[in-house]
Amino acid sequence: QVQLVESGGGLVQAGGSLRLSCAASGRSFSPAAMGWFRQAPGKERDFVAAVTWHGGFTYYADSVKGRFTISRDNTKNTLYLQMNSLKPEDTAVYYCAADIDYIGSYYNMPAYDYWGQGTQVTVSS
Repeated sequence: QVQLVESGGGLVQAGGSLRLSCAASGRSFSPAAMGWFRQAPGKERDFVAAVTWHGGFTYYADSVKGRFTISRDNTKNTLYLQMNSLKPEDTAVYYCAADIDYIGSYYNMPAYDYWGQGTQVTVSS
């Protein structure tokens, strides 16, 4: 069983930065990839970014390219999302997720097998 716990959310002014973390626990944790998704009030959960666990290849939604950076520390089983130049439209609950079974596209929710509880990010204008 895998558990994912996000942290680092909060309230920030537009143009500011936040760094989210996602700590994973579980025996022999070795996912294919991990990702970040976000869900704003009244909207669907959308892909933000993903990284392959062993190769470090990264994937981003167009809306965050050049502003957000996803990274991971394999030794700590921790995923990060550095968010710069934040905008009010980035306001959402951010979720981390793990793809364990190497099935599906990293851009889509069904590929992921485990999810965290989410952390709120609020960007004020």
